[in-house]
Amino acid sequence: MHRRALVVLVALVLLFAGAPRARAHVTLERAQPRGGSTLRSAPSEVKLWFTGDLEPAFSRLRVVNEAGDRVDRDDAAVDGANRALLRASLGTLPPGRYRVVWRVVSVDAHVTEGEFSFRVAP
Repeated sequence: MHRRALVVLVALVLLFAGAPRARAHVTLERAQPRGGSTLRSAPSEVKLWFTGDLEPAFSRLRVVNEAGDRVDRDDAAVDGANRALLRASLGTLPPGRYRVVWRVVSVDAHVTEGEFSFRVAP
């Protein structure tokens, strides 16, 4: 009887010890350029780092100007060497406000989305 109770106890500990990792959905950890920042020169790309690996086929990033026109080069991709990094290159940006809109899917299939703005003001 003690052996059976021990097996059940070990199984429960392993189940609950692994559960937080399985439920730990990704969040945006940092961005370049930072949200709310004002830049003297336009960036050549946007980089978003997340707290965990992303599913490349389902993760998106868009950058739009004040008129809502897309200004990224439509090449957003999860980095091959770091699957927690989503990046997109930008065309030439004149002074103005830009909005970064992202939607990512983590390897646990959880969807996270958000947006932030930055300004270019030489």
